[in-house]
Amino acid sequence: MDFTVMQLLELVGALGFFIYGMKVMSEGIQKVAGSKMRGILSVMASNRVFGVFTGFLITSLLQSSSATTVMVVSFVNAGLLTLVESVSVIMGANIGTTVTAWLLTLFGLGKFKIATIALPIIAIGFPMMFVRRGSWKSWAEVLIGFALLFLGLEHLKDSVPNLKENEQALAFLSNYANMGMWSTLVFVGVGTILTLVVQSSSAAMALTLVMCTQGWIPFELAA
Repeated sequence: MDFTVMQLLELVGALGFFIYGMKVMSEGIQKVAGSKMRGILSVMASNRVFGVFTGFLITSLLQSSSATTVMVVSFVNAGLLTLVESVSVIMGANIGTTVTAWLLTLFGLGKFKIATIALPIIAIGFPMMFVRRGSWKSWAEVLIGFALLFLGLEHLKDSVPNLKENEQALAFLSNYANMGMWSTLVFVGVGTILTLVVQSSSAAMALTLVMCTQGWIPFELAA
């Protein structure tokens, strides 16, 4: 398979595009509802079951388990939450980050693609950035970040070579896909390293979903 340096740079650039869109959207949501999130977190985390639900809910809205975790750690340092309560919230946050995969599968990799209306969404959000009153600017960041996220996913999908055009890729991956339990351990390691490098489990998940839909890896190893 001929995979040039330029194609590799395009792949990395598309991944960066995706991560930046998620960052902009996450920061916009935090600005819009940051204080409310803190209030919900401090009240509901007192119960372990509610703590897991709270972590799930906040991460689903913020689309960032890292943001939820940082918030929880700051609460523990301030003495507002105990260590046990914080663990339940972080557990919920890790469950909540799977909502990203659902969104990507439904709107990014399915039949209906948000990327086709991404530019109109940006057109709506762009003028809002110049409104100084209220939270208009923050909502603009949410809209623009949401559109950039799915545009990045579209470029990410285009940057990964199609298996039908590059059948040699299957032979290369088959060296690691048929080793039983070792294959699972290898791909768990790859996922861990990828998330450490990009500092985003959502970005790693998006890249994995794209590789799975393109036929690079089977569903079991993608999981």
